[in-house]
Amino acid sequence: MNFVHRNHSKYSLMVHLIFVTKYRKPLLQKFGTRIKRIMYDIAEDNDIGIIEMEVDMDHIHMLIEYSPTRSVLQIVRLLKQISTYRVWQIYDEPLQKQYWRERTFWSDGYFACSIGQVSEDVIREYIQTQG
Repeated sequence: MNFVHRNHSKYSLMVHLIFVTKYRKPLLQKFGTRIKRIMYDIAEDNDIGIIEMEVDMDHIHMLIEYSPTRSVLQIVRLLKQISTYRVWQIYDEPLQKQYWRERTFWSDGYFACSIGQVSEDVIREYIQTQG
């Protein structure tokens, strides 16, 4: 099991995130490679690990490793807000044709699923054998 060590704490927190483009517009066909680079840059600047990432026509999947000092919601907001700002800096004209005056890129919601490295049964058995 891989644990991140910081300040004498050990943790291995991972979450699978999915963001969908606003109105499910298939913009990631055209901008996907750049969006991935933007996400990696944001993650690096904010001490978030992107383990895996891939784009489809209208959504992006990411497997994120993160510190317990942050919530999943904080990570989602950070990634979505900064990536929207940066993608508009790069693709202002083509995005205006898609979203008119609305400076948006991602839909309001997101999918998040925590990822464990062992099964619930293994954890239960471990806890039961303690003490």
